[in-house]
Amino acid sequence: GLNPFFFQMVNIREHASWVHEDKKAATEKAKDLARAAVARVAHHRALEKKRVPVNPDVLVVGGGIAGIHAALTLANAGKKVTLVEREATIGGHMALFDKTFPTLDCAACILTPKMSAVKAHPNITLWTYSEVEKVEGYVGNYKVSVKRKPRYVKEDLCVGCMECIDACVFKEPKFHDKFNQGLGKRKPVYIDFPQATPKVVLLDPENCIELKTGKCKKSCAAACDRGAFDFKQKPEMKELSVGAIVMATGFKTYDAKREGKYGYGRYPGVFTALEIERLVNASGPTSGEVTLRDGRHPKAVGIVHCVGSRDEKSNKWCSRVCCMYSLKLAHLIKEHSGAEVYNFYIDMRAPGKAYEEFYDKLLGEGVHFIRGRVSEVSDWAVTPEEEGRLVVRVEDTLAGFVRRVPVDMLVLATGLEPQADAQEMRRRFNIGCGTEGFFQERHPKLAPVNTFTDGIYIAGACQAPRDIPDTVAQAGAAAAEALSLIDAGFVELEPNTSRVIEEECCGCKSCVPLCPYGAITFDEARKKASINEVLCKGCGVCAAACPSGSIVQNLFEDEEIFDEIRGVLSK
Repeated sequence: GLNPFFFQMVNIREHASWVHEDKKAATEKAKDLARAAVARVAHHRALEKKRVPVNPDVLVVGGGIAGIHAALTLANAGKKVTLVEREATIGGHMALFDKTFPTLDCAACILTPKMSAVKAHPNITLWTYSEVEKVEGYVGNYKVSVKRKPRYVKEDLCVGCMECIDACVFKEPKFHDKFNQGLGKRKPVYIDFPQATPKVVLLDPENCIELKTGKCKKSCAAACDRGAFDFKQKPEMKELSVGAIVMATGFKTYDAKREGKYGYGRYPGVFTALEIERLVNASGPTSGEVTLRDGRHPKAVGIVHCVGSRDEKSNKWCSRVCCMYSLKLAHLIKEHSGAEVYNFYIDMRAPGKAYEEFYDKLLGEGVHFIRGRVSEVSDWAVTPEEEGRLVVRVEDTLAGFVRRVPVDMLVLATGLEPQADAQEMRRRFNIGCGTEGFFQERHPKLAPVNTFTDGIYIAGACQAPRDIPDTVAQAGAAAAEALSLIDAGFVELEPNTSRVIEEECCGCKSCVPLCPYGAITFDEARKKASINEVLCKGCGVCAAACPSGSIVQNLFEDEEIFDEIRGVLSK
């Protein structure tokens, strides 16, 4: 039959009959529109949709619960998946938690089986302690460069027996333990936590004597009967070819030191929520015992909600999880220590399944709730009861007066923020970011896991603050979108793309930086611009800006548009 791109539609209903009351004038307008289409369509060319094959392999960036779930979903569907995580182990923030709200399930009990499944799955290649350095290509055919940082331990030889840690020349741990939020110490050779995946030790180059000076007796290496240590290990670059990418890079917590009025970093009795997560955890630095930094047990604990959230001076957005994890911590602190617990909140937001019931449960446990934003935390005592304690000054908006509440420990429920390198990552992957810095979805309702770059999907808290159930659901959705792309086997391209008439191109390069999709490159050998029709979306910016007129866009060529205008104006 006739090539479909010889067709030009005249929309008489919307452009004439429905929008005008004068029937005669509307009829004349309809004739003008039809005349313009006839004049235009004479210049149409026979165009064809093209198909680009899709590489069936997938890259998942980020090894938190979102990345883990997306990787397992894709791998279980028979796809080859590479999971890249910048830390030494997968698990993300969830690996830090003791319990999860509202069911108070053991976080490790539900997370570590999935971590082990990732490591054992034949379709998943796990690269931890690695970062994506460069991304090139287009939907169905991405070329990705990954930098694997040196552990100074050969992963294929280490079995995680941890004999080397015991044999280290440092008999006692003395260095900052990042996993335990600085509340504990570790040695230069270490593993983050017993269930770390992969269960492979690594060396800290800033504190290891051998890596710093080359003058250590290397007792750790001597204790390893498998010869897994390699003190000469260097960063290694790996190249990947994938058809789709799932971004699950997660979040960072708000830096409580930015809120000077709460005294974090100034008063030893002030903790962040993540620090308390490690304190109440049985595998934490205190084996689950809630203590102050000097070893005392608190008798009264305050929890300040919305630190770094819902605040014009810091972050305007609600972090969604703070109310609920504050309730969880209130329950755990009371359970572990028997202390009186005070929650200082602005509004209690419990919108999820069984969340309101969990709030009611805490009310029944005798936890105190004071509605009002904390204005000041100090150690200035006014009464004997306040001596040697922190005093929280807050306006109780329900009671209508200012209260001074003495506590031994203060917990700051810090909000969720985009990762520090979110802007760098979005440029590397050519995806968008919202004004607050989280990755931008294509449509908030109809395409919540798609990005404006075809073949790249987002999942979890890198897109917006969200809790674990929503994160897992979104990870599954991102995996499903990637599967639908891969299983089709090809991407069909609309032909309304731009092209370069090389004979007329002067090589000025003015079009190259204008393309929002990175579809235009410049051939230095031929001194000509070229357009990748797979990346081109037909926006027409380059065609409009080209000073020599050497870029034309299919279906929007000059002759077509000019004759359409003449058709409208002629009688």
